[in-house]
Amino acid sequence: MGQNSSKPPPSSTQHVFTSESPVSFSPDLVNALQASPETDSTRSKDLELHIQRRVHAELQRLDAEHTQRLSDLQQQISSSPDPTTESTLPDAKTPDQSTSPGGPDRKAAAEGDKLRDLGRQSVQKEIDALKEKLQRRKMKEEVVQDKAVEKAKGEVVNCLRLNDRRPLDCWREVEVFKEEVGRLEKDFLGKVMD
Repeated sequence: MGQNSSKPPPSSTQHVFTSESPVSFSPDLVNALQASPETDSTRSKDLELHIQRRVHAELQRLDAEHTQRLSDLQQQISSSPDPTTESTLPDAKTPDQSTSPGGPDRKAAAEGDKLRDLGRQSVQKEIDALKEKLQRRKMKEEVVQDKAVEKAKGEVVNCLRLNDRRPLDCWREVEVFKEEVGRLEKDFLGKVMD
């Protein structure tokens, strides 16, 4: 026992397959294969370079597509009418900007004002969304700051620190903690349902 090696002897690692029909290769093929400077490593390098070129081309195509989409959206935003203004058509009350003094400059300024208004609206929407998120966080913080839950949590942590080799000895503290969390959940649901 233990005297034999787990590896087979080296002579049995070579596999020879015999075919039922004779296989013959033309001398031109044999000469071409022997004369070829291509090795496994050069083939793998060529394959790697080919893959890298295709990935690079695909990334450039995607980048161009995204750039085109971005420019289309920017063009669409700049050409869309401003919803905050009453009307984009010239009224009898407002003189035509192209015929008024300072025509094209005044028109460009009006378009700049439209863009600023759009920017203000989007910033205001973001501010409102952030305020809403902040209100939700405050609500969560109020829930977490319950004194009884914090006390029960502290007792569980202290017990686990004292009984680090026997955590099952802290079952009483865990039950108290579960009861406090259950009470807190009931209170929260009562607030939400009312």
